[in-house]
Amino acid sequence: MAGPAFRAAAVRVRVPATSANLGPGYDAFGLSLGLYDDVVVRVADSGLHVDIAGEGSETLPRDEDHLLVRSMRTAFDLLGGQPRGLEIVCANRIPHGRGLGSSSAAICAGIVAARAVTIGAEAKLDDAALLELATEIEGHPDNVAACLLGGFTLAWTDSGAARAIRMEPDPSVVPVVFVPGRPVLTETARGLLPRTVPHVDAAANAGRAALLVEALTRRPELLLAATEDRLHQEYRAPAMPDSTALVERLRADGVPAVISGAGPTVLAFATDGAAEKVARLAGDGWAANRLALDLSGAGVLPLAP
Repeated sequence: MAGPAFRAAAVRVRVPATSANLGPGYDAFGLSLGLYDDVVVRVADSGLHVDIAGEGSETLPRDEDHLLVRSMRTAFDLLGGQPRGLEIVCANRIPHGRGLGSSSAAICAGIVAARAVTIGAEAKLDDAALLELATEIEGHPDNVAACLLGGFTLAWTDSGAARAIRMEPDPSVVPVVFVPGRPVLTETARGLLPRTVPHVDAAANAGRAALLVEALTRRPELLLAATEDRLHQEYRAPAMPDSTALVERLRADGVPAVISGAGPTVLAFATDGAAEKVARLAGDGWAANRLALDLSGAGVLPLAP
């Protein structure tokens, strides 16, 4: 049986950074942010060539071990066969190991690119299947859902299948991220979580997570209360004491702030008029960036002229 046919032209894929959890929504909520990795992929006659610029250019592998390449290979297998060769150029802007979804971005870029260069791929790999595949590779759906769909997402698994809904964040919300110089491995942060938590804490988080949907989509004035967490941030504090202290300091000043994903980046919510002031609150040792909300998610773009 013949394998799939591939496009001769190169394709360009753009994927956003994401912040998961958002306080009380552990492994469920995700937010898509206006900071992007770009990937250009072309099917070649033979071999594999990977070029990387920006984040990870000195540390990431340039062979089959690259997460983006592994994700592409998995998608190609699902689509019926591998191309003869690949040329991949990555322009990375999402910091690695900082809780901004760099691994999810690589996974989503890989599978979206594989679909884009394979003729007729949408019939086998529609948007729902993309989420399923990305979740299978990543291990949980919160970041990949936000990366693929854009906006504010709620993800879950149902009988082992990944599901997600997309919500429109209130346009007045301005994310501000505080990125420290040193990374924290997701595995390290997850390893600090207890197997059980007090019932009162679980109940409190359920209420705050429900409130966060209302706060982030319609009533941003409730974000300080809605981002309170008792399930994961306190337990992870030993791995990122400076981040924990910054969250506490910002919240004491009335700024809704949380650990972004597994950390150590801190995510704060501001308004347009206050974002620059909030960005100055961290002090030295932090790269503070005001970001836009990304509303589109992963997509195929025209090649740059």
